[in-house]
Amino acid sequence: MTVTSALAAWLGARSDDQLVHLLQLRPDLAVPLPSSMTVLAARAEQRASVLRATDDLNTLDFALVETLAVHGATRAPGDSTPLTRKALHAQLKGRATKAAIEESLDRLTARALVWLDRDDLHLIAAAAEALPWPMGSSTELPDALTEAESAAALAEITPAERALLEKLASTGPRGRTRDAAPSTPPDRPVQQLLARRLLHRVDDETVELPITVGQVLRREPVTHPHALMPPKPELTKHAPADVNAVAAGEVGELLRHCADILEVLGQAPAPALRAGGLGVRELRRIAKQTGVDEMRAGLLVELLAAAKLIEKGQPDPPPDYDSVDDFWAPTPAADGWLDGPPARRWTVLAMVWLELDRMPWMIGMRDANDKPLAALSLELRTPTAPRDRRAVLELLAEYPSGAAVDPADIGRILAWRQPRRRRHFRREAVENTVREAAELGLVGRGALGSPARALLHGGVTSTADAEVAMEAALPAPVDHVLVQADLTVIAPGPLTAELQQRVALVADVESAGAATVYRIGEASVRRALDAGLTAAELHTLFATHSRTPIPQALTYLIDDVARRHGRLRAGMAQSFVRSDDPTLLAQVLAAPVASALALRAVAPTVAISQAPLGEVLEQLRAAGFAPAGEDSAGAIVDLRRRGARISVRPNARQAYRPTPPSTEQLELLVAELRAGERAASARSGQSVRTDGTRTSTAATLALLQLAARVRRPVNIGYVDASGVASQRVVEPLKVGNGQLDALDPVTGAVRHFTLHRIASVALLE
Repeated sequence: MTVTSALAAWLGARSDDQLVHLLQLRPDLAVPLPSSMTVLAARAEQRASVLRATDDLNTLDFALVETLAVHGATRAPGDSTPLTRKALHAQLKGRATKAAIEESLDRLTARALVWLDRDDLHLIAAAAEALPWPMGSSTELPDALTEAESAAALAEITPAERALLEKLASTGPRGRTRDAAPSTPPDRPVQQLLARRLLHRVDDETVELPITVGQVLRREPVTHPHALMPPKPELTKHAPADVNAVAAGEVGELLRHCADILEVLGQAPAPALRAGGLGVRELRRIAKQTGVDEMRAGLLVELLAAAKLIEKGQPDPPPDYDSVDDFWAPTPAADGWLDGPPARRWTVLAMVWLELDRMPWMIGMRDANDKPLAALSLELRTPTAPRDRRAVLELLAEYPSGAAVDPADIGRILAWRQPRRRRHFRREAVENTVREAAELGLVGRGALGSPARALLHGGVTSTADAEVAMEAALPAPVDHVLVQADLTVIAPGPLTAELQQRVALVADVESAGAATVYRIGEASVRRALDAGLTAAELHTLFATHSRTPIPQALTYLIDDVARRHGRLRAGMAQSFVRSDDPTLLAQVLAAPVASALALRAVAPTVAISQAPLGEVLEQLRAAGFAPAGEDSAGAIVDLRRRGARISVRPNARQAYRPTPPSTEQLELLVAELRAGERAASARSGQSVRTDGTRTSTAATLALLQLAARVRRPVNIGYVDASGVASQRVVEPLKVGNGQLDALDPVTGAVRHFTLHRIASVALLE
């Protein structure tokens, strides 16, 4: 019996649930639908499929694979004795527990990488090619430098020697050189490295880079293949309430900074690079205007772009400066996001970051051409980013609430669990992932917060649960402020949405944080009056919401600005200026600003100008006057500049992510596979193969009608609507109206087949 036949027999003996689990772990085996277990076994042995199936194996799994491969490679010629389960336990005794070895065997057999013949273990040949280290690394006792010894030795070598090691670390551990021979002069670089044990000599022309040295050079987490038990990290305990409080504080800063970036881009859209990204100068401008560092600004613009809150295109209204290029500006969705409750706004950003297939922390790094990587550029895209990001957070979720893990330990654990992907868990990658998670309020004090745990839980309700958890963690909004004698207003916490909007209208933010400080001035009061508020409404606002007495200076300031506000009115002529006080208008016409605006009196109380209304208001205010804008009915209108908005492109390409088949679909697939296997193994008696002629069609109908009368099973060859041919064993019940109604002998369900798609019929003995 061939290996494929033996594997097919073992697969056929597996239960339906085990086959479904196999196809969930290795979905490529099911496309297209295999017609028999032999076909399934042949696919399971293919190298490409095996390499994909080994991506998630841990160090212990690979140690078992290597042990089986070494046993097969060291057998004497003609010896076909496989390794038994008992012998495997004996070889790994003391390095892993019996339970751990059995769990590892279960993982390998579930993926059909190892199959059993009673107590004998058989390895799929291609699995040995998937080892993440040279053959023998886990089965032989280690004789190499430790991490500390490797780092110390590397610090003493010359640049030429280090370049040689880095070449091996990036291309492959083995290299061929004549300098490996013992007769080579000892001052040669290879001989120097051999003497320091930074290289191992394989033969006179071959050297090999030790695993630990390669990991140190690549800045990977250092774990040895011989260590078959996972590393145990040192946990730092924090109170869960403290973790949630720190995370909630970061969320407040996150939402405020995102709102500031939307405001900055709305007032001055950022020109996009020709390649589509955001230039270094523009990112620096955004960071300066919002008061954050450039690294944080890069992360936030990446999040806002992924959430479709900013987009690239031509904004409306267009920027003041002419350009044919695209700009980065907020979308209409940004207004709805800004009006939402804080917990919901956070959930949007957190979900976007978890699914973001980009690496924002790489912004500013140098590419292969020594050019800095720009924010929002294509070079930042990394398809494995969501998977690696979730791996880090899900590891933190395995530990109790409030338990913090050092990023170095996170990298070592993940490298042990997924040694084929260990380069994804370099220290800088893990540290930056944890830092970004902290800036988003998912992590506090190095531990995972309750909202993040709810978000990682998955399922339809995970987002709602995370929103509820974050709402509980965030401080309750306050409905009062503290007005000081120096005309500052202190908000002792996050204000309610309505109060925050009104305070932001009449005062300017002086410093932000857990407690926000606003300052009231003549310009800010005028801004509130321009928006339609009256002096009485402003007095009522502070009298109602201030927990401190209203200073007299504030009352005088509001009354003074309100008394002068609106005595002079400006409108469209292109623009006009009017006042009920002819003396005031004459004073304006006599001022130098009248010449700059080309004002011309058309009545004692009215003057017109060809300058835009916004310019008229701006220059009159700069000249010391206090005009207010009005509409055609004479009512004061809000002339504050509106931020630019850009429509989201409906044809924007989304990253393709295939939907894995459901359990029900896989169960049906396994049932079809079983039916094909029964049909292939059934012994046929009388048979008819249709060729489309009237005679063969009549013979097919006659044979099916005979089988229906005597209730005898048949093996039919059927071609479905997709053109896929298969063999099925069924019991015909009724033939008529161009259709065969038949009973599936396994499931007991009645199935319907179109007669003209039946290619062959054979009675079963």
